[in-house]
Amino acid sequence: MRLVTYSWLVVLVAVACAAITWLGIAGWLAAVVVLASLAAHVAGNALGTKMREATDRDLSRRPGFRLPAVAVPITRPTHLERSGSLGRLVPVSAAIGGLCGGVCGTWALVAFTTCSWAGAIIGGISSAVIGGLFGFLGASFVEILRTSLREAIAAERRAAAANHRP
Repeated sequence: MRLVTYSWLVVLVAVACAAITWLGIAGWLAAVVVLASLAAHVAGNALGTKMREATDRDLSRRPGFRLPAVAVPITRPTHLERSGSLGRLVPVSAAIGGLCGGVCGTWALVAFTTCSWAGAIIGGISSAVIGGLFGFLGASFVEILRTSLREAIAAERRAAAANHRP
């Protein structure tokens, strides 16, 4: 290797040692992960752009390549494919989850730790956010499950009625 390469290696090791001293080993590793993620993102973007420019997308120009024409029927979108409100159950469940999370979190902080009231209130607010999130997720799951089961049962009934017609 050349002297310039060794010089850059010495600079890199010196910067790494200074960063470890200043940030600690965990901070240094976090910085390395962030920089590696940025480098991977830039490299992937460059590679994808290069591949997109080099790709021939017109398959009809290839000799001997023929795709059969397929008629795809157009169907109406199902209820789950349409966007809409999840109903009144979701905000109510999120509010109940937030209330329960806040009360339980504040009570646990006051009862089991030696924190100030300000700390207990801030911890209770963060517990309320987590409780609201769990309430929202649970209610969303129940609402989507209920809707999909209702649609499946209705589709079975329509199919059964169509099969029984003379």
